[in-house]
Amino acid sequence: MNAVPAAAALLAVRRLKVHYKLPAALPWGRPGWLKAVDGVDFNLAPGETLGIVGESGCGKSTLARALAGLQAVTSGGIEFAGRNITRLDENGWRPLRREIQMVFQDPLASLDPRMTIGASIAEPLEALYPEIGRAERASRVLAMLEKVGLSASLVNRYPHEFSGGQCQRVGIARALVVRPRVLICDEPVSALDVSIQAQIVNLLADLQAESGLSMIFIAHDLAVVRHISRRVMVMYLGKVMEQATREALFASPVHPYTRALLAAVPGTGVHRQPLEGEIPSPADPPQGCVFVTRCPIADTHCVRHPPTLVRAVHGGFSACHFTAAVSAA
Repeated sequence: MNAVPAAAALLAVRRLKVHYKLPAALPWGRPGWLKAVDGVDFNLAPGETLGIVGESGCGKSTLARALAGLQAVTSGGIEFAGRNITRLDENGWRPLRREIQMVFQDPLASLDPRMTIGASIAEPLEALYPEIGRAERASRVLAMLEKVGLSASLVNRYPHEFSGGQCQRVGIARALVVRPRVLICDEPVSALDVSIQAQIVNLLADLQAESGLSMIFIAHDLAVVRHISRRVMVMYLGKVMEQATREALFASPVHPYTRALLAAVPGTGVHRQPLEGEIPSPADPPQGCVFVTRCPIADTHCVRHPPTLVRAVHGGFSACHFTAAVSAA
């Protein structure tokens, strides 16, 4: 189920699964599968930002890599502009690199220390737009540096000469220089100081408003997601727990897991109800609802039967057997 109609979607994800086969040498003594992403559905509209939140290990980064063609998909589908791109090989993905780009979590690790920042930003242009001449390529690089708030005079400097925030600006410039239609940001500010985080988030918002870019923004920090996203999707153990507009989700969260996440953030107004129990392994998730071992309202039905995403009172969707009851509370 999706809040954005399929006809209006630039990127459409259907029952997407990314599973990893595990060896037999495991505590339960049999081979199995680690379900990193397990049946995710959503649509992304042109010019929209979808925020994705959840604890470490929930599958956010695996989902991002699958959407960017960096991770093989087990089953399900990904469509971009109406075209099925799920099973494309490296050659099939090459022209799509112009359309879908990614900003990585670690700004230093994503840049080659032996290349100047100018060469790093120019590299995707050389690979994806070989028809562009050297002079135009250099002009685009300098213009992009200025757009991300770095002086063009820094073009011949190396990554080690920059701060983390400056390196992340370079990473953003490198992704946007090919003028993509979709930008996937995987924890782009988590390694930065709080003051620098705000600068990067504001930069992304400004660049999006200027170019009409569609963006998927993955983060742990709910305040950051609230600031930049139009819609928010909450993940837990590879599954979508809740999906709604930013205003609806922060004002009236429906799923117990979403409520617990928001309760941990000061100023959200959500009554704190601490979670108990350990997060199950994605290699051996509960048979019913994956959140059942930590949920304060779970019953025997939750133990046996996995819930599906159903419409909630806030207009979004929630994967909880008690969605109707919680919505009415």
